[in-house]
Order: sequence, then structure tokens, then C-alpha cells
Amino acid sequence: MKENSMLDQVKRKLLLFSLIFAGLILSVGCVGTKQATVDPESIYARLGGQPAVDAAVELFYKKVLADKSVNHHFEGINLDKQRAKQKQFLAAAFGGPVPYTGKDLRKAHRNLDLKESDFNA
Repeated sequence: MKENSMLDQVKRKLLLFSLIFAGLILSVGCVGTKQATVDPESIYARLGGQPAVDAAVELFYKKVLADKSVNHHFEGINLDKQRAKQKQFLAAAFGGPVPYTGKDLRKAHRNLDLKESDFNA
């Protein structure tokens, strides 16, 4: 039971970080900025680099896909591709070495009819 509680806390913190940094990146227009190296003080490095991002994304989708209140948003989606895009986005947002090359997030999510309750699931 304690392990699930800890995983939920990690999930919430990583989701919060991703939302904060997504907003920050969108607001300052840094998406796609190329970085040659990883700053050891970056959130990316402090979280544990790509292995930590990968683990967080896998945990996120495991939880989201098991949640009947939000999993309908992922029907018909190529989840391998979705996971890869999410990993690339978060790595870039946290200061990783590879820039995000996916769609503009506002445009990509515009027609999903997301509600506040979807984010509180």
C-alpha cells in the first residue's frame, strides 16, 4: 500500500512539473530550441535523465489508461507513438538534450474537449 501511495505522489509531482513546464515553454516560445548538452543543474538531470522521464511516462499512461473517466481520450491513438512524443516533450521541457519536434500542444489538444475534471482524475 505504501508503494502505491509513493507512486501516486511521484505521478502527481511529475504531472505538475510537466504542466508547469509545458505552460512555460509555450508562453516563452522555447519549444524546438536545440540544446547541445545537458545542464547538470537542469530538472532533467536532477530527475535522473531519460530513464526517469521514460519511467514517469510509462507510469502516467498505465494509470491514465486504467482510469475509465479519462481513458476514452486515447481511443484510436497509436500509444507507442504517443508515449514517444510525450517522452520527447518532457525531456525537452525539463532541459534534456533533444528538442521537442512534435505539434504545437495547443493545436494538438484543441479538439479533445478536455475538462478540468479530466486533469483531476
